[in-house]
Amino acid sequence: MLRQRNERTQVTDSVRRDDRSRARAVAGLCAAAVLLAGCGMPTPHVPLRENARGGRDFYLSPRGDDSDDGRTPQSAWRTLRRADTVRFKPADRLRLQGGARFEGTLSIGQGDAGDPRKPVVIESYGKGRAVVLASGTRGIEVHNTSGVTLRDLVVAGDAEAYRTQDGIAFVNDLPGDRKLPYVRVSGVEVKGFRNGLRLHGGPEASGFRDVLISDSTLHTNQDAGLVADGPAFDAAAPAYAHEDLTVSGVTAYDNVGDPQAADHNTGSGIVLGSVRRGRVERSVAHGNGELSSPGALEGPEGIWTYDSTRMTFQKNVSYGNHTGSRVDGGGFGLDNNVSHSVMQYNLAYGNDGAGFLVYSAAPNTAQTGNTVRYNISHDDGRKLQEYGGIVALGSRVTNLAIYHNTVLMTANGLVRAPALRLQPSLGSVTVRNNVFVTDGPPVVASRSAFLSSDVLLQGNDYYSPQGLNVQWGDRWFDDLAAWRRATGQETLGPRATGTDADPCLTRIPLPAAGPDLHGTGPTRGALASQCAATLTGGAVNLRSLGVNPGPVDYLGAPLTGSPGVGAVQWGPGA
Repeated sequence: MLRQRNERTQVTDSVRRDDRSRARAVAGLCAAAVLLAGCGMPTPHVPLRENARGGRDFYLSPRGDDSDDGRTPQSAWRTLRRADTVRFKPADRLRLQGGARFEGTLSIGQGDAGDPRKPVVIESYGKGRAVVLASGTRGIEVHNTSGVTLRDLVVAGDAEAYRTQDGIAFVNDLPGDRKLPYVRVSGVEVKGFRNGLRLHGGPEASGFRDVLISDSTLHTNQDAGLVADGPAFDAAAPAYAHEDLTVSGVTAYDNVGDPQAADHNTGSGIVLGSVRRGRVERSVAHGNGELSSPGALEGPEGIWTYDSTRMTFQKNVSYGNHTGSRVDGGGFGLDNNVSHSVMQYNLAYGNDGAGFLVYSAAPNTAQTGNTVRYNISHDDGRKLQEYGGIVALGSRVTNLAIYHNTVLMTANGLVRAPALRLQPSLGSVTVRNNVFVTDGPPVVASRSAFLSSDVLLQGNDYYSPQGLNVQWGDRWFDDLAAWRRATGQETLGPRATGTDADPCLTRIPLPAAGPDLHGTGPTRGALASQCAATLTGGAVNLRSLGVNPGPVDYLGAPLTGSPGVGAVQWGPGA
């Protein structure tokens, strides 16, 4: 633990000496009295049984007494300070009375817990959730150990904690590349801290593995709702602090950012760095980033990752996220040094920046092998027309596949972002079978006149009621055939691909059998084409091009028959 071992030993030895003294006194009195009045000997002490998991239970209640043993609700302790003197063994439980408030902090340190088969559990009991109130400190810290479950708690910070502390922190700064196994967090609410929940790895890539954070709410924090981080990325020898991390059913909102922090990004919902094999699913980020610094060179996003590999974002919603500056503020992002990762079956709308961003400013080739598919972006780029619905840009973004997405963009006053934006330097990027719709120019904006060997567009639908408008480097095209002839885009051998027909987009409800987007707030639903048959002729067969399109579309419908375009392969009249 973070406290001194001798303090705990002194407390324990004192309690044991007092117990032995009382027992000897009672035994002496009764031994003398039995000769005079027939007094019986005291009943022998019966040890408390272990819990069903083979560990000990400890209880906290506002009506408790720190001088009791804490082993039952009737003999509960009163304060977190008393509970913090315990060295927790595998399978132990610390249970806080539901609905009660406890001031202070809890620490679980090296030498505590440590067994993934018998985790230490900190939880509420009774009715409601217990509240941990931290004053200028972390609420709960787990340091250089694991095999820990936190569940059904509220952790709240004060003004000082909001500026400086993490609400729940898992920290591993052990030497070497050591991954501590088994972390579970569920049913928690964390608010009023610098970061709501943080996984922090050491400089030598020590961290955590087998981590599940689920069904929790992280809000009204300053820098981020949920953050994972680790060592600086080395493209020559990539190392990741955390492995096998799953975030499921988490809502991160109103994490507004720090207006004074111009040197780093603040105000994100969920941001995962230094992770190998991670997944964010059925989660929601909204209303984040509004107070982030106007002078920052990098900004917040709703849900994003950096310095990571083999990440999956799926079945999430990210909406109404903001930036205080002229950068970022989008829904979803694969940022610097992300490889072999996928964003699929997600919904983004009403964000200041991009709906879906793939970006790298790092001078290396680590941003590679990523996929953006079966997503919907609706009215993103509300503040920054420099972005768009789907955006790929950066110094070296390679081997990126963008297919079967649906993007609908409408102007926000004078702000008119494109459905697709491409910027240098990109290589081996393919954009296929998407629906790109705007209510005015441009539908596509590319600052470079990319060669088809660097960026290839095939089978897409480009539509605006004012007519097709594509920026391609220094040239503008309002005719699909002319663009094909001039650039080689939207061709497959001798065949002309793509279309500029009206997709007749309509909003349809999500079926019960489709992706579970629970907790989405005022979701706009899926966008499906009522004219799917008209668009199918312009699509390309991904399987014939060596691309596995996946098992289902955005709504969970199996992919069978001829390929269509867009995120939804079914629609009224299709």
